[in-house]
Amino acid sequence: MRLVLATRNAHKLRELEPLLAPHELVLLPEEVDLPPETGENFVENALIKARAAAKATGHAAVADDSGIAAAALGGRPGVHSARYAGEDATDVENLAKLLREVSPDGDRAVAYECALAFVDARGELTVQESCEGELTHQPRGEGGFGYDPAFVPRDSEDGRTMAELSPEEKDAISHRGRAARALAARLAAERG
Repeated sequence: MRLVLATRNAHKLRELEPLLAPHELVLLPEEVDLPPETGENFVENALIKARAAAKATGHAAVADDSGIAAAALGGRPGVHSARYAGEDATDVENLAKLLREVSPDGDRAVAYECALAFVDARGELTVQESCEGELTHQPRGEGGFGYDPAFVPRDSEDGRTMAELSPEEKDAISHRGRAARALAARLAAERG
């Protein structure tokens, strides 16, 4: 099945494409504007985007909403992860703000959260998965994006950050990898 991915983020396309195979993913067309993410949680935001993409294109759509939650900050930045340091902030600026706000000597527990929403003419499906870890204040690695250089997953046997893992290693344990596998299983079972 061909699915419109409700984003223009090439990083998300590269991560999700192999995980949702055999479905073909295409980026959201340039002429389609998504509404603001006004949901109070990741599932609500993913549904906002998937519904808008499906309506605008007339095709089945899938949307991701994900972010990082720091225990020391009461779960922030959460749904505001992409804009944590401001509306037009870069990944580097968002990460720098998080590292300033979470003390290296305090609670460094973090979790990546990912919700995926699928919308087609038959209805909606949603899944949400997480990956727990610890924040390092010494960013490392060239892979991944966002907060990956400072996120050491609990499932990392050697203390590497998400940005130091190969794409295959990251997909095996990441929040997005887990959510994509769960959605693929539901699509196979319910949309066969």
